[in-house]
Amino acid sequence: MEYKGGLFEVLAKIKAKPGMYLGHRSISDLFVFLSGYKVARRELGVQLTERELAFYENFHEFIQTWYQINNSNSWSKIVMLHCTDEQQGFVGVASLKENRFFELLTEFETRSPDLPISPPRNELAKL
Repeated sequence: MEYKGGLFEVLAKIKAKPGMYLGHRSISDLFVFLSGYKVARRELGVQLTERELAFYENFHEFIQTWYQINNSNSWSKIVMLHCTDEQQGFVGVASLKENRFFELLTEFETRSPDLPISPPRNELAKL
């Protein structure tokens, strides 16, 4: 059972109203928010669920593999290497209707652990 107000519930709220939680659509601000959220949960003694733990432990490696970059930058910085500004990193490239972070999160959560991670062809063209 997921903790009420857990990470993914908060992410759904951020997706719906990013300005309310982050001030504006910014991938870097989202990264800082999620880091602070993790610390707050730890300070309050609220254990992470398996799903939340998987996100915090594996999302960075997923992003490195997705963009074929191996460095110590945060996942938000890696995404920003392929964007022109913070809003594009949060929202996406094609239109303001897309949510780039949430597209990547969906890819992360639906990936098959048995298959190698590879970006779609349109992502390779952007590199």
